[in-house]
Amino acid sequence: MSYKQDFPIFKTYPQLAYLDNSATTQKPQAVLDAMNNYYATSCANVHRGVHLLSDLSTTAFDQSKEKIATFFGAKNHELIITRNATEALNGIAYGWASYNLHAEDVILVSLMEHHANIVPWQELSKRNHTKLVFINLTADGQIDLADFENKLNTFKEKIKLVSLIHVSNTLGTLNPIGEIVTLIKKYKINCRIAIDGAQSAPHLKINFSKMGVDFYAFSGHKMLGPMGVGGLLVKEELLQSEEMKPWLFGGGMIESVYQDQTIFNSDLSERFVAGTPDVASVVGLAAACDYLEKIGMDKIEDHERQLTNYALQELSKIPEIKIIGPLDPEKRLSSVAFVYDGVHAHDVAQVLNQDEVAVRSGHHCTMPLHLSCGWVATVRASFSVYSTTEDIDKLILALKKVKTIFK
Repeated sequence: MSYKQDFPIFKTYPQLAYLDNSATTQKPQAVLDAMNNYYATSCANVHRGVHLLSDLSTTAFDQSKEKIATFFGAKNHELIITRNATEALNGIAYGWASYNLHAEDVILVSLMEHHANIVPWQELSKRNHTKLVFINLTADGQIDLADFENKLNTFKEKIKLVSLIHVSNTLGTLNPIGEIVTLIKKYKINCRIAIDGAQSAPHLKINFSKMGVDFYAFSGHKMLGPMGVGGLLVKEELLQSEEMKPWLFGGGMIESVYQDQTIFNSDLSERFVAGTPDVASVVGLAAACDYLEKIGMDKIEDHERQLTNYALQELSKIPEIKIIGPLDPEKRLSSVAFVYDGVHAHDVAQVLNQDEVAVRSGHHCTMPLHLSCGWVATVRASFSVYSTTEDIDKLILALKKVKTIFK
């Protein structure tokens, strides 16, 4: 079954093969309707008024937040609403790491990380003099678990945070988070674990309570929701102990303010809401969660695995193309990136655009990965629930024009 009829953008551009879903997804009518309905019937500030509209707005916000938390297998107060995964990762840096990491403490990340999971830690090192250490990758673009074990053994008690992407936005690699958590326990590393879930939330069923990690960041706009809203899941114990602290101040997160001190809200759900939240976007994200749940995340994962496998098969038939990342479809999910021999990625993308095929070209916010592999830029085709094999066929057909133009 095709779900494109649920997305107004494909009525505007019926011939479009939209394969830039790792950057952002299109929005179903259900999400647009939910946001419009909020503004039309319930628009008011939350938690501050006793009038009807304020009550309606507060109820919409609270119920939507509960829905989003449940979608991720988390408790309501474990969800901190942010603008996106990038802000969520910065929230870990400012709300947790700034207070708990000190000079010479080690943060482990992998070489495939998005800039959002590198730059906050680089900046932290300037403030707290922590050390950022990169885990190497295998030749086919997976985390080198042998190197990971070596670094666990080498740095031992100095490791205070392991922060890893769940699904690589460039390589498509699906990282074995369960195995990584097990290794950390095996070496008795007393650290926190953070997961950048921007690319896994749209494609996999996530159960935060069973992942064995402390933080999980996600973006709404990559999972059919609106731009400008996302979240950070934080393990309950870190919130209750105040090991994780607010990093934005003012507004609803305040219990009381005096000239010499401020007492923060005792409600864990409210302590991290500084100022007026984007209620409409939270409502829209909850509607996106409903939409995804109605289809079923297991069904979505299966669909996108089939698309990934099909894309790998068809792209491998073009001699000029070198696929990057794991060739085993079981080791990756939702995207395929490649290099076209002798043609810059931007030129390839422009040729594809002429045939209404939308892909992403560039370094995909993974410059350290590209530099280490010697890629100037890559082309990425990425999939969502509404993607079809016909979209991939159109991509392949358009790619055949590249050779005729750049002889």
